[in-house]
Amino acid sequence: MDYKTLISVDQLRAALDHPDIVLFDCRHDLMNPEAGAAAYAAGHVPGARFAHSDKDLSGPKNGRTGRHPLPDPTLLARWLGANGVDGTKQVVAYDGAGGASATRLWWMLRWLGHDRVAVLDGGWEAWVAAGHPTTTQLPSPRPASFIPTPKPGIHVDVDYVLAHLEDPSVVVLDARAPERYRGETEPIDPVAGHIPGARNRLYKNNLGSDGRFKPAEVLRGEFAAVLDTIRPDQLVHQCGSGVSACHNILAMEIAGLPGSRLYPGSWSEWCADPARPVERG
Repeated sequence: MDYKTLISVDQLRAALDHPDIVLFDCRHDLMNPEAGAAAYAAGHVPGARFAHSDKDLSGPKNGRTGRHPLPDPTLLARWLGANGVDGTKQVVAYDGAGGASATRLWWMLRWLGHDRVAVLDGGWEAWVAAGHPTTTQLPSPRPASFIPTPKPGIHVDVDYVLAHLEDPSVVVLDARAPERYRGETEPIDPVAGHIPGARNRLYKNNLGSDGRFKPAEVLRGEFAAVLDTIRPDQLVHQCGSGVSACHNILAMEIAGLPGSRLYPGSWSEWCADPARPVERG
């Protein structure tokens, strides 16, 4: 079993009882942070543990690091181990928003050197629509030892982005909705707009009308139009807080365009300092 990007609901159903599978329910609502836990309690895929975007998949906020700063790798590894993840496990993450939250866990495991992680294509909705089993029973994970080996160069910090604003070989791709990117509205952060020079691709454009990721060749063509002459390793992804930007990274992996990087602080960190420039329109 070796899924590294996506797993279908039928593939997961067939492997659900495999001892190497570890499932995480990542459902989350930015406007109602406890909605995910409530949804999980009401029903989830059998065996799934709950991963809270704010509490489990983020570090502490200090007003300068954005809304979802990366956690300490050692603490994250300890949490993964407590949930039964070690280097041999196939991890699967799902949510109820087309992968917007699940891709964050996908990216974080890859950051820690664990590539056997996949997102459930279509998520919770596709699982239920297929008639596959659900439960309210809580799992009892067998603790394991997860040893992190963080990958260098998989993400950049705010100083890197600031230092490369005028560098044509580094391009920032903003995964937020176009109206937020343009600065016409900002429902979450105190400042509207985008990082100067950033391009825009709403993460939801990676999905077809069925809520599943588009075919690899379609994604490849769409990202080629965004990249133009830029190589994937010259692309830096951001969103509001380093969560949905991971959706674009996964889509590029599916498309056969690996090597792009994440700016975890994203817009919520960038706009926290009024000295940093803002572009609108």
